[in-house]
Amino acid sequence: MRDFLTRLRDVRLVRYILASVGALAVDLGSFLLLLSIGVASFAAAATGYSLGIIVHWLLSSRTVFHDSVAERGTARSKQKLLFVVSALIGLGLTTLIVGGGDYAGLDPRIAKVAAVAVSFAVTYLLRKVIVFSPAERP
Repeated sequence: MRDFLTRLRDVRLVRYILASVGALAVDLGSFLLLLSIGVASFAAAATGYSLGIIVHWLLSSRTVFHDSVAERGTARSKQKLLFVVSALIGLGLTTLIVGGGDYAGLDPRIAKVAAVAVSFAVTYLLRKVIVFSPAERP
């Protein structure tokens, strides 16, 4: 059992899932907090999502893709920009899937679950293959 847990800790996808859960907790927690103090829903959603992106970068660059983070300077700035672009792609997919599901008459909560799954898979692949690709480092 101990060997299994050690190997599981070393699995990049498991670490990415845990980083995603942490970022989602910050996103949703700040969203709900901002809503509770009267912030407009679109501003609360944008702020929560932005905070989630920051947390995801910190967790991803330090625990998931730590072995392929670019050094400081231009390469690191490019990597951060690509990370944000991947997050915006995930946001776009989520918006399209939830909006399309709602338009088609599906329960938006069901569409959101599908959107989270699709967005997770796409952003993981983008980050693994492009953002944190060892070939991208100088």
